[in-house]
Amino acid sequence: MLVRRDRAMLAVTVMLDVAFHGGRTATVSAAELAERLGLARRGMEPLLQALSRAGLLESLRGPRGGYRLGRPRRDIRVSDVVAVAMSDGEGEPMGGPSGRLQEQVVDALWLELETAMRERLAALTLDDLLRRAVAAGLRRPSTEPITFAI
Repeated sequence: MLVRRDRAMLAVTVMLDVAFHGGRTATVSAAELAERLGLARRGMEPLLQALSRAGLLESLRGPRGGYRLGRPRRDIRVSDVVAVAMSDGEGEPMGGPSGRLQEQVVDALWLELETAMRERLAALTLDDLLRRAVAAGLRRPSTEPITFAI
């Protein structure tokens, strides 16, 4: 079961966006997320709900509602995010090739690759990804609204 790139990457991107634009204090609306990611809000809702049920996101209702991190970003491992994305009904194993070469060689290779990938993902946190964003020149938005006094 190699990670489905599209769903896992979307989950990581959603979590990174919430950490980048809101963190644990400010909220990010699903509409803002959808706009920044260029996706339909309706298509993201099941993933947002799954991340909330897992405690990775906190969902807040009301006029200033939205999503914020459910735990400190240093405590959210990328492997946790990927696991939620894969367990939400989208990671069902599909039938595939069979035979001795498949079982003895290819399946063993896939297991090695998955093990290495899981170890690497478990070593990364949202905090690590935010540091990469800063190193890439991205600037986090100010959480304080700008006020002008005349």
